[in-house]
Amino acid sequence: MLTVRVPLAARKQRGGRKLVLTPVSTTNRGSSAADITLVKALARAFRWRRMMEAGRYGTIDELAAAEMINSSYVSRLPRLTLLAAGDRGGHPGRAAT
Repeated sequence: MLTVRVPLAARKQRGGRKLVLTPVSTTNRGSSAADITLVKALARAFRWRRMMEAGRYGTIDELAAAEMINSSYVSRLPRLTLLAAGDRGGHPGRAAT
């Protein structure tokens, strides 16, 4: 069993909205964590696309059952393979590299 603890503090602001604060040490990680997540998602998407195109699985539901993942997630992820190469990893406030 793996236990992950993320220290968070919720504070109420005017209007009843909550503001979630993380410790300074975790917010200064940069964009590498997001990039790793995107790379993993792209790898899965291309792998699943190859399996579907090769005829290994006939439907997304079959693929989801084999991968033991929710079918709605499996149906959304392959859309990443349709992005242009310049769009991958792009962030609205950052130029794609």
